Amino acid sequence: MTHLKSSERTALTAIACAAMLVGVFSGVVSAHGVSGKDAVFLQGLDGRAIVPLMYLGAKHMVTGYDHLLFLVGVIFFLYKVKDVVLYVSLFTIGHSLTLLLGVLGGIHANPYLIDAIIGFSVAYKAFENMDGFKRFFGFQPNTRAAVLVFGLFHGFGLATKLQEFELSPNGLVANIVSFNVGVELGQGLALTFILIAFSYWRTRRGFMDHAFATNAIVMACGFLLVGYQLSGYFLAA
Repeated sequence: MTHLKSSERTALTAIACAAMLVGVFSGVVSAHGVSGKDAVFLQGLDGRAIVPLMYLGAKHMVTGYDHLLFLVGVIFFLYKVKDVVLYVSLFTIGHSLTLLLGVLGGIHANPYLIDAIIGFSVAYKAFENMDGFKRFFGFQPNTRAAVLVFGLFHGFGLATKLQEFELSPNGLVANIVSFNVGVELGQGLALTFILIAFSYWRTRRGFMDHAFATNAIVMACGFLLVGYQLSGYFLAA
């Protein structure tokens, strides 16, 4: 690899490390969803349970590595608070809409395919952060539109997790709205810690030196998630 640039060698190393990490933690990847005591609770739920559903929504977002990776990509080069608020709001509108429509409107989709698209959204945003579209294709897609559209798929991903259960119609609207509010609270909490970490990292001299490699890791994780979900889709078929 002596003919490669330093940044390219770093990116290739980062991608290899990401592949090994996803391979090692493949069990965690497959475990992302509602399971254990939370699943038992949802299955037996009858009536309103506002606070518990808010907790489940927050928990799902905080432990949702795919959603968090996408948000990391979204805010990676956003330095102004108003820009962070704008893009996060677009993402929130998208995933709130499809979460509610998916569960309350009975709109179904294959969860493997939806999660594969979510994985692709992670890779897409990281590729954009690496200036990939301008480098290879000579144009820059509309970032705001992309965040909104991918937000729709992320919300559908949340909906498919709840659609696995026979949810009681008694108090369903209040419960799903509470779950969505919890998702927003969890997202806000996670973003707070992410922004604090980024604020510190950006003051370090090596931020821009490592930005390319970091996004290469994120992109690799996104594509590996795509491959993992598509494998599950074809095996299930």
